[in-house]
Amino acid sequence: MLGRIGVRLDRCIDISAPKQRMLLATLLCHANEAVSRDRLIDALWGERPPRSAGDNLRVYVSQLRRVLGDDGRIVRRRYGYALNVQPGELDADSFGELAHRGLEACAASDPAAASRLFGDALSLWRGTVSFEEVSRRGAVGAMAVLLDEQREVVVGARIDAELSLGRSGELIGELRRLVTAHPLRERLHAQLMLALYRNGRRAEALEVYRNARRVLIEELGLDPGPELRAMEVAVLNGDAALLSAPGLRGRTSAGTRGPCGIPWPDSRTAHAQ
Repeated sequence: MLGRIGVRLDRCIDISAPKQRMLLATLLCHANEAVSRDRLIDALWGERPPRSAGDNLRVYVSQLRRVLGDDGRIVRRRYGYALNVQPGELDADSFGELAHRGLEACAASDPAAASRLFGDALSLWRGTVSFEEVSRRGAVGAMAVLLDEQREVVVGARIDAELSLGRSGELIGELRRLVTAHPLRERLHAQLMLALYRNGRRAEALEVYRNARRVLIEELGLDPGPELRAMEVAVLNGDAALLSAPGLRGRTSAGTRGPCGIPWPDSRTAHAQ
């Protein structure tokens, strides 16, 4: 789920057929739950399924069973199919567990452990977006948005932990790449400003703010938010507190608020699709 969808048995198996990928992705989003035949047909073909959709679905299920190497993995239910998944088999579950342990370490004022756990969580990703090369609609779309938001939270929290450990110089290159890839994420700009300021590069930190403000106005017609504006004021004033304060505490996307006050996107929304 974390990147290009695939299956790891004794080796990593890539699911190349688009319909098989979509079928597997949909079943994974409802792991151990029955998914109706109609919902699966809608996921595979949208509003205009072929007349043979029911028969085709049975063929795709049979093919996917062979790929998985275990007929008991996908079981027939009264109205559809269910994918049996054991604890610890889903990379998304492992990612969530490591991320929560990282948040707990953050709450315990242990940035070294938090950084390690967040890094371990991010290492499970095989790309920068979930469900690569799978149509983002229905349950898959909702789950993809959730996982991508959770990844964004973990990336920011790991950078905060690294800033707390005094590793600002090592983060500048990574933050510049992240800002280039995600120019509308104000928190990344604020983290880059802090890292630059802590390395005696005050003018560059202010240039980051000016660039961020320009992009936000051009793209959204909005001025920077309070966090980024406060960082500019602190840098302009040469606020000494910036040199010793911990990294930015998570003010990211909305969701359930976890340890350290970091919002954690809630999985209930995705599972409700």
